[in-house]
Amino acid sequence: MSAYLGVDLAWGLGTDRKPANETGLVAMAEDGTITDAGWARGVDAVTAWIAAHLGERSLIAVDASLVVTNPTGIREAERQVGQRYGRWKVAANPTNLASAASAGARLLERLTALGVGYADSTATMRERTGPTVFECYPYTTLVGVEELGYDVERPRYKRLDLKLPPATGRARRAEAFDDLVDRLRTTPLDPPLLLDTHPLTAGLADASVLHGPTHKHREDLLDGALCAWTAAFWERHGDDRVQILGADPSLPSDPLDEAGGRPVIVAPARPSQRRPRG
Repeated sequence: MSAYLGVDLAWGLGTDRKPANETGLVAMAEDGTITDAGWARGVDAVTAWIAAHLGERSLIAVDASLVVTNPTGIREAERQVGQRYGRWKVAANPTNLASAASAGARLLERLTALGVGYADSTATMRERTGPTVFECYPYTTLVGVEELGYDVERPRYKRLDLKLPPATGRARRAEAFDDLVDRLRTTPLDPPLLLDTHPLTAGLADASVLHGPTHKHREDLLDGALCAWTAAFWERHGDDRVQILGADPSLPSDPLDEAGGRPVIVAPARPSQRRPRG
């Protein structure tokens, strides 16, 4: 079974007429080898994939809002993403109990029923006695890990730059995607991320096409790999290189959920992205 699982979860639940968008899924061993990769649609299929890959201490990183307790507005963890990573043009989409983006909370319910714990601190991650899930955000990983070299702003590998003509925007997005994959493949990383060890993630190194749905298909898988690697990064470096947004007792926070879980985002961070102490 795999040590680290990455889930780039489609936030919407979908309907009978319109299935949920694809979720990118990546399983990674402790040495960085990709042991499985692919896509699924809907919380049921994603849960089944996770269940099939669970080990005794698997750490599961999900890019979606897992614990949501605020009735309206934005979660404090999301607010802190903008406050601390905004200089790199990184912000988080707001979620609340009225939001349609509820797949994360549904997935957490399913995983809890399978005996998967929830980590909202480095201590709970370290002390886990069984498989455990947490929330991450790949953009904070990309700009928070200095080795990747995104010193000025996030890579524009997702959405089109609306300031550019559409054809130019698609070409720039493809270039950013290819550059990001190249950095992940060639930068010495601790822990390692060995994309070339699985046919699907190795295929991310192929030159990008400009077709939007094809790009999104590949992007979901790349984000799944980034989630899995974020889990490995957190376990390797702990609080030295990761901050838990939404957990600072000296700042406003959202209510705990019924199980006592705190709404947090686990985010790799440079020293300049942390809140000054004192």
